[in-house]
Amino acid sequence: MMLHLDLLRHGETELGGGLRGSLDDALTATGWEQMRAAVVEQGPWDRLVSSPLQRCARFADELGARLDLPVTLEKDLQELHFGEWEGQSAAQLMQTQSEALGLFWADPYSFTPPQGEPVAGFSMRVLAAIARLHQAYAGQRVLVISHGGVMRLLLAQARGLPREQLLNVEVGHGCLFSLKIDAEGILREGT
Repeated sequence: MMLHLDLLRHGETELGGGLRGSLDDALTATGWEQMRAAVVEQGPWDRLVSSPLQRCARFADELGARLDLPVTLEKDLQELHFGEWEGQSAAQLMQTQSEALGLFWADPYSFTPPQGEPVAGFSMRVLAAIARLHQAYAGQRVLVISHGGVMRLLLAQARGLPREQLLNVEVGHGCLFSLKIDAEGILREGT
């Protein structure tokens, strides 16, 4: 059976841009509004699944209460852990680790930030979580509230992009995308 997944990226966070990774900062007022605006006249959903980080989970709780939907937290839908790079912007890293950042941008599967999570492992955990959702909720429409990296990975898979193009996928704060997972587990973009 088909699973319809809508993917919502969290909004702007209090500590600003850069590589947030596993940092658990809260949404700004703007971030809340970005997410609320993204779901207007969307759905209907059968359930909500969220990263446990507060920039996703608090909105999931609010939306679940408003729509009377169950909310499930899924730790494997957390953002890539960027290791020593967490909390830093690309501009900051260009000043201190420009060569390493260039290697990461060129092929994130081949270069891991210092003490960070390898993208291959990140990919395996995210895709395993999506496979579990497909198994548990086939035939339903699920809103997944997560992070830019998770969404880039899933959209790249659905679009059939080579792994080197992972970071070329654009996913702004509060953006909503739709995917389908068919009976064979193949991801496709579209409603």
